[in-house]
Amino acid sequence: MTSVLVVDDSQFMRTVIGNVVADHGYRVLSASDGQEAIEMVHEHDPDVITMDVEMPGMDGIEAVSRIMASKPTPILMLSAHTQKGAEATLDALARGAVDFLAKPGGEVTRDIESLGDRIVEKVDAVAGADLSSITPTERRAAAPAGSTSSTRSSRPEATDRSGAAGESSVEPDRAFVEHPTVVIGASTGGPKILESILRSLPVTLAPKVLVVQHMPASFTDRLAARMDSFLPFDVSEASDGQRVQDGEVVVAKGGYHLEVTSNVAGNLRLRLTEGERVHGVRPAIDVTMRTAAERVSDPLVGVALTGMGKDGAAGIEAIKRAGGTTIAQDEASSPVFGIPEKAIATGSVDHVRSASDVPGAICDAFAQEASTHG
Repeated sequence: MTSVLVVDDSQFMRTVIGNVVADHGYRVLSASDGQEAIEMVHEHDPDVITMDVEMPGMDGIEAVSRIMASKPTPILMLSAHTQKGAEATLDALARGAVDFLAKPGGEVTRDIESLGDRIVEKVDAVAGADLSSITPTERRAAAPAGSTSSTRSSRPEATDRSGAAGESSVEPDRAFVEHPTVVIGASTGGPKILESILRSLPVTLAPKVLVVQHMPASFTDRLAARMDSFLPFDVSEASDGQRVQDGEVVVAKGGYHLEVTSNVAGNLRLRLTEGERVHGVRPAIDVTMRTAAERVSDPLVGVALTGMGKDGAAGIEAIKRAGGTTIAQDEASSPVFGIPEKAIATGSVDHVRSASDVPGAICDAFAQEASTHG
């Protein structure tokens, strides 16, 4: 039976979460702080951990670091809808947590039933996560034979299983086409891989990058701010009517679809809309990719990264039909292979690459000798 370790300093939340996952067939363990969580992980070897961010004593961030360094386990963070909570959650994701779920408000809330449904959906996805691309490199070879990271070894699409994103090198003096545009879509397991891919793109490429990462509004602005602090490109959260120039990265705003409205003189113009959710999400990868395919006349690449669901498959098809280049992350490096798998199934993906090879594939598509959209 799959086991879930519920870590929260609130007895109420431990009970609520524990009851919900137990009702769906999981064996439940519990801990009230980070230190106890570490002890439980080593004693009971749970399949999944739900981890509160703020706890007395050792908090969830430190616990994630220690667990991923000593006994990598799929971790789902539970975070408050606050700026502080968002920043802490992104920190946890950077340290190896697979995904997160924002708490709807106070602990006692009428939304608790909805929270329970979302927890089960997230736990189901995280339980099957492959940790190879988000576990610290020095720990990967030492993962025990029965661990999650070693149970999905048969992957026909895998092209490079040697390391995590950001480890590959891209030729720095390569010549690229003018005004390239990249649309990247991701969900579960995406932030750390996304950051690593963007770190590996050369400044000389000067791309316009539109990022659609499934996140609520209180988190996408912090994701943009975080990446802006270390990337060589200017990174911002999308705003309505925004103009995007070469060398700028824009993160879709949570709660809004991000559309491309025009491509003039190498610049993009964007629009935010509150249209119906697509595949149950807003922003949706498909919306941004489809509008990019329709309106971007410059060279265009679409990238489908890790995540659950099928959002992005139709968008990849649209970019391919429009003459763009399409890339999907391979199963070996995807914590959750849903989004890339559905994109590959359309038959419209040009290149299936490990996370570490995605930057090189993007550069290949925009090399001056390559033939791309536009």
